[in-house]
Amino acid sequence: MTTMRVACIQMRSGTDPDRNTEDFARLVAEAAADGARYVQSPEMTGLVQKDRDALMRTVGPEQDDPVFAAAARSAATHGIWLHVGSTPILREDGKVANRAALFAPDGSRAATYDKIHMFDVDLPNGESWRESAIYAPGEALVTSDMDGATLGLAICYDVRFPHLFRDQARAGATVLTAPAAFTRQTGEAHWHVLMRSRAIENGAFMIAAAQGGVHEDGRETYGHSLVIDPWGAIIAEKDDDEPGIVVADIDLSAPAAARGRIPNLRNARSYVHEKRPDETTR
Repeated sequence: MTTMRVACIQMRSGTDPDRNTEDFARLVAEAAADGARYVQSPEMTGLVQKDRDALMRTVGPEQDDPVFAAAARSAATHGIWLHVGSTPILREDGKVANRAALFAPDGSRAATYDKIHMFDVDLPNGESWRESAIYAPGEALVTSDMDGATLGLAICYDVRFPHLFRDQARAGATVLTAPAAFTRQTGEAHWHVLMRSRAIENGAFMIAAAQGGVHEDGRETYGHSLVIDPWGAIIAEKDDDEPGIVVADIDLSAPAAARGRIPNLRNARSYVHEKRPDETTR
């Protein structure tokens, strides 16, 4: 049996990128010391700032980003796969990307992914979010090979779009990801069921590191970082919203076994939509 030890680092990032980077590096070191070969951080690792003007004064281009620089160093120092769940990056066109990056054990960049789906919602409790007012959506599905597994990269709200994960699985992904900064309201209602559903539908592991608690900018996130197996069982959870780590050993042969038991990826068929007249109107 081929196993890999994986870890989620749960954070409560604030408005100071340097302090967030220090917290990130410390938690990565803790996970590596516990034997993790793959470590994932949450969405918005380097900056949680909902004020657009304040964010634009703080964010910089990729080559100047402290989290990506620290991630490259930490991956090489600890000899691990290090997945920055996301951090805001100023693009050359002046727009901001919500960007994830995977760093290889030698510190090189293995993949980047820009969040495709923007969280533009009005919640029943009065919260209103317009990610598209700050961020430019990505346009590319991204997977990356990693120690005998293929990793699919996604971010937070992407988890509500099953076709993205199905396309990753069809492209060979056996480990899906959804690092997040889920609101408390939506997290309490949907976090576990959405993450488990994406794992079950695709016969793949789901790993989701989370932000948790009340942040400096006033938002509150749910926490509960998860590792879920291809049969939908939660094999590790940080069952609170406090910063820290959660670690699990995953069997890299499990996706093939799950897909053999329920071969829905192989059985899927294309179809046409026939909209027929309402019989009562004839």
